[in-house]
Amino acid sequence: MARPPRTVVRDLGFRALNALHGAVLRSTRGRWGASAFGMPVVELQTTGRRSGHPHRTLLTVPVVDGDTLILVASKGGDTRHPDWYRNLVHDGSVVVTRGGERLLMRARVATAEERQRWWPLVIAAYRPYGSYQRRAQRDVPLVLCQPAADDLGPSTD
Repeated sequence: MARPPRTVVRDLGFRALNALHGAVLRSTRGRWGASAFGMPVVELQTTGRRSGHPHRTLLTVPVVDGDTLILVASKGGDTRHPDWYRNLVHDGSVVVTRGGERLLMRARVATAEERQRWWPLVIAAYRPYGSYQRRAQRDVPLVLCQPAADDLGPSTD
């Protein structure tokens, strides 16, 4: 089933902004683009659920609790889950680059109880997540990323 043109344009826009943000972040070695809307930005690398290839996306982290990073699978309030979320549901082994450090992490969807605990803190960090939730017509998942092993060392990008 073909996607409506508006959906295709929105998806291309997300990809273009992500690519531009990543280029700025890498070319300035993190001096620009390391935060957005008062939240740290990380690069999340997942493994494609169909292709098996690595996929990277930049995401904001509204809540950091010790070594745990809380990600929001909002896709800007879209009715569909983001691809990165669908990939990590299939394979929760991810690599997160934060502050130039590559970390092997385990990502999992927050339980209902965890979501209830974290959601108010997510909204406090970035109020628009509340409107994204209303617009999405789905439960916007929270994803907890926790260290899986030692870090992978400095990023080579």
